[in-house]
Amino acid sequence: MLARQRQAMILEEARRNGAVRVSDLVGRLGVSDMTIRRDLDVLAGRGLVEKVYGGATAVLGPSTEEPGFEAKSVRQRAQKEAIASRAAELVQPGTAIGLSAGTTTWTLARALDGVPGLTIVTNSIQVADVLRASSAPDRTVVLTGGVRTPSDALVGPVAVHSLRRLHLDQVFLGVHGMAEGAGFTTPNLTESETDRALVESGRRLVVLADSSKWGVVGISTIAELDEAHVVVTDDGLGEAARTVLAEHVGDLEVAPVNDDTEEE
Repeated sequence: MLARQRQAMILEEARRNGAVRVSDLVGRLGVSDMTIRRDLDVLAGRGLVEKVYGGATAVLGPSTEEPGFEAKSVRQRAQKEAIASRAAELVQPGTAIGLSAGTTTWTLARALDGVPGLTIVTNSIQVADVLRASSAPDRTVVLTGGVRTPSDALVGPVAVHSLRRLHLDQVFLGVHGMAEGAGFTTPNLTESETDRALVESGRRLVVLADSSKWGVVGISTIAELDEAHVVVTDDGLGEAARTVLAEHVGDLEVAPVNDDTEEE
């Protein structure tokens, strides 16, 4: 088992139960005490758990907590690159697509240079900047208006009004969290309304979410799990989460991440 996959299982267990014990994980995963402690160090370094004596507790944060774009852009980079590469393969030349705000959709925007003739609608200042700097000459980029959020999304009535008049082939949605029951969520109420308008403008919904998003719940639901035609995630997602998603979404795409760190 890859270290990344093991860490995803530990994180999933911590979020499900609120905490994990090293002794329990050693028996369940069949690895050494030191291996589990190193895994917890990695997860703690990412701000996903807090180490305590004998184990760790989950760090979920308030349901309204919204990190800025720069803070999020350095998290799960390899996973986002893998997801973006797979998602770019779903984009057909000459189509109209929507990209929501977020660092994963921003990564996807950078992967679209090889797809000709696109019309791209976004409410993200960062995504629009990437697309504007592209060398693709046959591309149309539409940036909605709106009020700027900490994550550089444009939201509110102006954005919603613009999006509700559009008809897109596919919408690629980045999310703050995904969970059974809560669905795909965001910590920003106004952004949720804007994202729902973007989702409704598309014939097909593709959700981009790395494995660390599983079990995270923001204050507002953008879409239910079964509204997604495709979910693209990375191979660090635990088996229990894969089972839940496979039961609800049309197609679960698991992108492999370049990581040669094997189990000890």
